[in-house]
Amino acid sequence: MQLEFTDKSTLGRFMVRVNDHSLKGEGTINGQKSTINTFVINKGCEQQVTIDEIVYTMPTHSVLPLVANQHFTFEKPELLLAWQFNREFYCIMDHDAEVSCVGFIFYGIKHPMFIPLTPQEMQSLTNIEQLFLEDMELKDSMQGEMLRTLLKRAIINVTRIARKQTAGYQHSSEDKMDIVRQFNLLLEINFRKEHEVIFYAEAMNKSPKTLTNLFRICNCPSPSTLIHNRIILEAKRYLYYTDKSAKEIGYSLGFESPAHFSRFFKLKTGCKVSMFRNLICDDKNKEGHLL
Repeated sequence: MQLEFTDKSTLGRFMVRVNDHSLKGEGTINGQKSTINTFVINKGCEQQVTIDEIVYTMPTHSVLPLVANQHFTFEKPELLLAWQFNREFYCIMDHDAEVSCVGFIFYGIKHPMFIPLTPQEMQSLTNIEQLFLEDMELKDSMQGEMLRTLLKRAIINVTRIARKQTAGYQHSSEDKMDIVRQFNLLLEINFRKEHEVIFYAEAMNKSPKTLTNLFRICNCPSPSTLIHNRIILEAKRYLYYTDKSAKEIGYSLGFESPAHFSRFFKLKTGCKVSMFRNLICDDKNKEGHLL
């Protein structure tokens, strides 16, 4: 079942999906214009989820935030609850001062972030679910704003739960962790062009050394590691989901030459770009034979 609210004036969309076999994410790598963020809630048994071709286990009684550029499929999507919204309905980046989630549960250090829920926390989200369902039925001029208010409540609720489970928030001040969040947001916006820590440090009025030391204090990977990981993740998405050549991918990711990109890819993955693509083709051929 899929319930949808659409604001025709803004093209804002919000969806509640229950018992829906078609729940999946196509990503935006192939030019999809609608930016859909997703909360998936698993109230039942653990099940597998494939995100960007990597298989994970989603624990029972947990919530998983997903963003538009992630490709994902679930083993048993019909057993899950999902809330989905696009940028036009509610832009988490533009309204981060309200929900403080960007760079943490969305576009954060940890990918993916499975957030376990206590019975009380699950009940809290179930209460919000019920309010969503009630407001999806009320077709009046206030419907959109009521749904947005509930969505903000859900985002804040999940963010608070995730913070309690994160070592950085337990051992470091919120101000320090907020700098980590700001870095992650800047990285998501700029990683295709800016590959050096100094750019992000200057944008945050910090020195590269200060920024690196702060990440170490917060038990986070170094800024340079996060930059490299984000570039490699996007490169693999291009290789998995497009027919772009290594040269085209390198230029898309801000490398001055195909050779520079190829060296970087092999250094970080231990595999040549051509070999990685051949492995993908072999996997797809095997899947075709199985079908």
